[in-house]
Amino acid sequence: MRVVFADDNYLVREGVAGLLTETAEVDLVETVADPEALHRAVALHRPDAVLTDIRMPPTFTTEGIDAAKRIRAEFPQTGVVVLSQYVEEEYALDLLSDGVEGLGYLLKERVTQVDELVRALHEVARGGSALDPKVVEGLLARKNKETSSALHGLTERELEVLRELATGRSNAATAKALFMSERAVEKHIGSVFAKLGLVNESDVNRRVMAVLAYLEATGGGPAS
Repeated sequence: MRVVFADDNYLVREGVAGLLTETAEVDLVETVADPEALHRAVALHRPDAVLTDIRMPPTFTTEGIDAAKRIRAEFPQTGVVVLSQYVEEEYALDLLSDGVEGLGYLLKERVTQVDELVRALHEVARGGSALDPKVVEGLLARKNKETSSALHGLTERELEVLRELATGRSNAATAKALFMSERAVEKHIGSVFAKLGLVNESDVNRRVMAVLAYLEATGGGPAS
């Protein structure tokens, strides 16, 4: 698996690069220190996956998220895992606002768990998603009630639709997989939102929260 890694901190960059090059599963083709260099490296190498810090020059805020979205839009065959020092629910929602396919959000503490990190990179490279367990917990804690318990009230068909969404599939891909019309899928999704109590969130956030509730209830942890 060909990987590009971006982090503005030299010691972190060299340390993580050293860990990744120790595994035969990863071919680290380039390490860079800023978003523009990252974009150039992806355009040049067309890697299977990118690993990037969330905060980089010039503002040290959401450059990693912005870079991830740009990469997914311009190079859809490249998955992206964003690393964050802390659980920041707003950043996670921002990253996943256009869909979870090919995206991951992990805490930096995971980089020492090379097997987990490599598994996450493989997951996004194949178009799946990888979310840190602590990030999932933080996002779920945003709601006043335990939405996952409402899964028991979903019909079998609604659960099938939610299961497809949890893999990162779009409405169209879900309809094709379940031999349904897109209109029927949209109807089931609306019902899922209602039953999970997701009525006061934006459409994007409702989709993300529904998937997270499903993963939590079924034990489908990040990059598993």
